Amino acid sequence: MRIGVPREIKVHEYRVGMTPDAVREAVMRGHEVAVETGAGMGIGCEDVDYRKAGGHIVPDAASVFEFAELVVKVKEPQPRECALLREGQVLFTYLHLAPDPRQTELLQASGVTAIAYETVTDAGGGLPLLAPMSEVAGRMSIQVGATYLQKPWGRRGILLSGVPGAASARVVVLGAGTAGTQAARTAAGLGAQVTVFDRSLSKLRRLDDLYGSRLRTVYSTADAIEEAIARADLVIGAVLIPGATTPKLVRREHLASLQHGVVLVDIAIDQGGCFETSRPTTHQDPVFEVDGIIHYAVANMPGAVPRTSAFALNHATLPFVLALADKGWRQACRDDSHLFAGLNVHQGQITCRAVAEALGKPYTPAAL
Repeated sequence: MRIGVPREIKVHEYRVGMTPDAVREAVMRGHEVAVETGAGMGIGCEDVDYRKAGGHIVPDAASVFEFAELVVKVKEPQPRECALLREGQVLFTYLHLAPDPRQTELLQASGVTAIAYETVTDAGGGLPLLAPMSEVAGRMSIQVGATYLQKPWGRRGILLSGVPGAASARVVVLGAGTAGTQAARTAAGLGAQVTVFDRSLSKLRRLDDLYGSRLRTVYSTADAIEEAIARADLVIGAVLIPGATTPKLVRREHLASLQHGVVLVDIAIDQGGCFETSRPTTHQDPVFEVDGIIHYAVANMPGAVPRTSAFALNHATLPFVLALADKGWRQACRDDSHLFAGLNVHQGQITCRAVAEALGKPYTPAAL
């Protein structure tokens, strides 16, 4: 199969769909891989590294898309990339379509077969291609929050860990999935006072077993959340419903009860965000204020640590890339129901129920 790897063009996105070692694995199986020049520069991989791996270097994105039967990316295709997609081609990347009707319409119009990393499942009910980036984003959220709790960057002037005689910061984490767990773990490790909310008692029990008195676990209700965020210094939004728009757990009217200068970090912004007042930001301009409350809602948080993120992501995606290339997408999906769960758009039809429902569009079962 002909595989194409374009350079990412989203603002401050430095990751790459395939690292040189992933390209080598594909080439060793008899596939051809075209890589756009400079695609790996953001992670310290030069064109020569891809050539050594057996890849072909091509001058621009148009050459990649024209060559490829399978396009492997990291972030959702931007409008000018969607214009290069065609019927019969397979796109394998993060899509996050539920809050993005424009991208959905462009993919439908292209006729492409689009398989989304974030809805591929595993035998345990997890999301194996979202998990590595959720781990990165969860840990980063505390790092980012600690920065904006400093006076030069924000308003509170609080050290997350505190010191003897001065209290540590209060951190509230909404969601006990992969990202929320990593955020809670990191904050607790730094000595913060951590409270985690979720509606899954099994997830809360797992956190309690792992960390005990180092953090509080609370069943998620509106009253409990409102009470906790009113005393918080840092709130992490880490709720995920696979494929669907994230519920707004903190609404505009709640901001009046928060302490001035509280930091909200919305990890869930790719799926619409946990906070009603969130809007996507970039690494170039990451924060904004609403009613004196600082919002950090960068839609590609792991892009700030691209080398770590790209290699972690590639280790998770490579088996699926090879299956798609070895068998073609239809047979690969027949053989693996978990990969099949990733099918979001095919020949103009939306094949993921959660996406269709979020956008109010017709749904076509993927099995058809």
